[in-house]
Amino acid sequence: MTSEQPTLLVLAAGMGSRYGGLKQLDPVGPSGETIMDYSIYDARKAGFNKVVFLIREEIAEIFREKIGAKYLGIMEVSYAFQEKSDLPLGCNFPEGREKPWGTGHAVWAARKELEHSPFAVINADDFYGAETFKVLYEQFTEFSTFSIHDELPCAMVGFRLSETMSEYGAVSRGICQTESGVLKKVEEWTGIQGNPIIGINSKGEGGKLTGEELVSMNVWAFPSSVFEFLEKSFVEFLHKLSDAEKEEFYLPFAVDQWIKQGIAQVQVKQAKCEWMGVTYKEDKPRVEESIANLVNAGFYPSPLSMA
Repeated sequence: MTSEQPTLLVLAAGMGSRYGGLKQLDPVGPSGETIMDYSIYDARKAGFNKVVFLIREEIAEIFREKIGAKYLGIMEVSYAFQEKSDLPLGCNFPEGREKPWGTGHAVWAARKELEHSPFAVINADDFYGAETFKVLYEQFTEFSTFSIHDELPCAMVGFRLSETMSEYGAVSRGICQTESGVLKKVEEWTGIQGNPIIGINSKGEGGKLTGEELVSMNVWAFPSSVFEFLEKSFVEFLHKLSDAEKEEFYLPFAVDQWIKQGIAQVQVKQAKCEWMGVTYKEDKPRVEESIANLVNAGFYPSPLSMA
């Protein structure tokens, strides 16, 4: 294990525009549990003892009350805030920007809470399954074998595209290409929907997908040294910005950039668990039913106890 114990970073600052509300706080479990409650339960069992919640400052009070308070005395809990005006030194905030800068910026925004420890990244509103967190935790042992002259050691747990779609609308996914368990390319596709599956690639071109593709659902493991690389990529993104209102700095985009530059190696594991998420409100009943089935099968207690 590395000299510092790994931390779990939960990205919970999303606006929920397609969902129509703060889906990260919406209950889905039999006793009112949120999706992130199950993720943190699984992460703690895997060995994580500290969690950092990346949120927006305007929801801090309700988030601390409904989520953070559950873990006090059980795990070390910290908070970081994603503010659109939080930019690297020398970068000016462009006029017309209303929303946050995306997942890459979200991770960078938590830099002060994570500067001394390796960490895993997950979304608050995605259910990944217990095995995913075991795999993530195991990756940090491999990080310790890298020397300072090696590429930046990273890891990702991927899911099959067909298992991550919604029947109620389009989704965006990072489509991954791997070779011998190593990530070679990740490309952000948007508007993914239908049967046969279609979507729009990073060049804005329409294309077909099979559903068998491995996709990133924002499940990553990084060393603390990642922030210098992430900041450099974010600065480059801002300097090339053409649409200040809409463009986002996606975490997979930054990782793909590092791979192309030969400065990072990303080990990829395919998830053995079923992914569940609530992109749209109509997705919620299916997630509630699936979690109830897991509870009934004995995988989780009800109510979910962290003690």
